[in-house]
Amino acid sequence: MNLEIETPRWAKPFEQPSRYKGAFGGRGSGKSHEFAGRVIDQSLSGKNIVCVREIQKSLTQSAKKLIEGKIEQFGVGKHFEVQQSLIKGPANNLIIFQGMQDHNAESIKSLEGYDIAWIEEAQSLSARSLELLRPTIRKEDSEIWASWNPRFETDPIDELLRGDDPPPDSLVIQCNHDDNPWFPDVLKRELEYDKRRDPEKYQHIWRGGYQKNSEARVFKNWKVEEFDTPKDAIFRLGADWGFSVDPTVLVRCFITGRTLFIDQEAYEIGCEIENIPLLFQEIPDSEKWPIVADNNRPDTISYLRRHGFSKIYGAAKGKGSIEEGIEWLKNYDIIVHPRCKHTIDELTLYCYKTDKDTGKVLPILVDKKNHVIDSLRYANEGHRRAAVTTNTTEIEYDSEWD
Repeated sequence: MNLEIETPRWAKPFEQPSRYKGAFGGRGSGKSHEFAGRVIDQSLSGKNIVCVREIQKSLTQSAKKLIEGKIEQFGVGKHFEVQQSLIKGPANNLIIFQGMQDHNAESIKSLEGYDIAWIEEAQSLSARSLELLRPTIRKEDSEIWASWNPRFETDPIDELLRGDDPPPDSLVIQCNHDDNPWFPDVLKRELEYDKRRDPEKYQHIWRGGYQKNSEARVFKNWKVEEFDTPKDAIFRLGADWGFSVDPTVLVRCFITGRTLFIDQEAYEIGCEIENIPLLFQEIPDSEKWPIVADNNRPDTISYLRRHGFSKIYGAAKGKGSIEEGIEWLKNYDIIVHPRCKHTIDELTLYCYKTDKDTGKVLPILVDKKNHVIDSLRYANEGHRRAAVTTNTTEIEYDSEWD
């Protein structure tokens, strides 16, 4: 029997045979619904299917209820016999539900006759369980499916299917809420709330990003929010220079009370020096305002002065300036306009190093995902230094962009 299933575009490649089929991503992408529909389709073809997860204390924790719902949705109930612990297909083939933690090297052999294994919540599957399952599903043309919301890069399913050397004949697709044509409005409201309130949570829960160690996050004092830039705002601009694989960045911000607003960014990887003026012009009136830039490229600063940016200066930097600049930024409430996507990414990902053996957070900043953040430090260097110094000359110099 051929079952016509309305398939989202992201899942179309799964219509072709493949030993491994993996779908990972955030909540609301429809991964589980897609695989549950495929379970019904394959069962109607006489395939034996086992739905596994690491721990299954009861069938309420399995995909059984979801599959039963698909049987009803597709109107194929007459072809199935739903029993308490399993579902029988039209050719007396089976759909069963197993917890891998209950198996050992001997008991797992009971699954050798199955055509398909669908791993639900695959991020929780242990390395032991994965090692038991893979050689057990051994029939000709058998397949192993996995659906999961990523947790850590080191989780066994991620190392297997998303690592540097995935197994041959594997098809792995990322899908998120915006790939789901049936994404419900009630979840859309939840998503937007998390996006405004906690960008890190949004990236992990809704975009399928790896879970970060919250204790290692550098910045927790910020949020994404729409705002109108005041006409009388005093802008602070900072620039960082990229190379072949790094971005050249210009960021614009302004301060109101104890709040730092970031309203514009320009960002390009591999930007040639002759193209930097055009990149910087993406920020309105950037030629009119002082810009504090990384001082390790005096040739670039000189070039920009000759090409319309006469108010660009090298940052003073100095010993401890990175740590001091970061601490200064942490003392403000930071609001980022949604259009500043790279700023959002860096504030989400910038972190301290973690001891691999103990898991303890170290007082050492990870030197990556920090080009926008470096630009923010430079932009506010004068304001920060003026606040802590009593040197008259330095205050007057800093006042040029205050």
